[in-house]
Amino acid sequence: MPHEWQYCIWKGASRLACLLPHRVLLTAGSWLGRLYYRLAGKQRRRALRQITERLNLTAPAAETIIKSSFIKLSQTFLEVLHMPALNQANINNYVTFENRHYLEAALARQQGVVFLTGHLGNWEWFGAALALAGFPVADIVKNQPNDQHTRILNEHRQLFGIELFASGTGEIIGAARALKQGKLLAFFGDQDAGREGVFVDFLGKPAATHLGPAVFARRFKAPVVPGFIVRNADGTHRILLQPPVYYEDTGNPDADLYNLTERLTKIIEAAVRTYPDEWLWFKKRWNTEVKSP
Repeated sequence: MPHEWQYCIWKGASRLACLLPHRVLLTAGSWLGRLYYRLAGKQRRRALRQITERLNLTAPAAETIIKSSFIKLSQTFLEVLHMPALNQANINNYVTFENRHYLEAALARQQGVVFLTGHLGNWEWFGAALALAGFPVADIVKNQPNDQHTRILNEHRQLFGIELFASGTGEIIGAARALKQGKLLAFFGDQDAGREGVFVDFLGKPAATHLGPAVFARRFKAPVVPGFIVRNADGTHRILLQPPVYYEDTGNPDADLYNLTERLTKIIEAAVRTYPDEWLWFKKRWNTEVKSP
């Protein structure tokens, strides 16, 4: 297999990370994040430009938030390597739930749940914590540019029984089947959708947005439960679950899909505004430009 050596390096790094206490990972991640902030010039400049424009911040305020986000992302990176060490006996030491009754009640309807989240906090631990808490998790994932990165990430996800479906492939049929079986099907709602998406304002600027969550909610009459994971001051995590959102049928499918997508986008936007240093500000969220008339 091409680049097998990369997989072996990631596997070895994961085994080492699993031997280290969480507090050591946090300390190492903090130093790594400071270094990352200095060395990743292209990503740093994009992040600073986008947060300054979208949140109307001063340069010092933007730098403080982005430096914090780089540190948290580096801590998350080491935590992802540590994932095989997570289990039902220790997960509650690191992750707590707020308002889990929203998700439990939605699943009790037995129509499946469209789970909406974004790239905030340690979203990989988010999925693991949900699965370890007994929730039936299925996830539509986007493959990484490097196949070996995808391989190690998917191995870690599958350790917890998470069912995976690759976006943009025929596996979407399996994802629909999982939802029909009453599972929680997770979508990231903060990714650039390219020309296949619809343009919805996100942080004050039109962004190409996937219709997927709204389409699945309409097709299966499933509630959409938003949820995000954020880091506490001590380095542990909180999962914040919100009340379900429902597809509203007015007889105009195109408008109804757009309106639900707009509502869901506003929920993600509110989370980003509340926890700005948890989001990936260097993401090319506004990469697709609105076509001129």
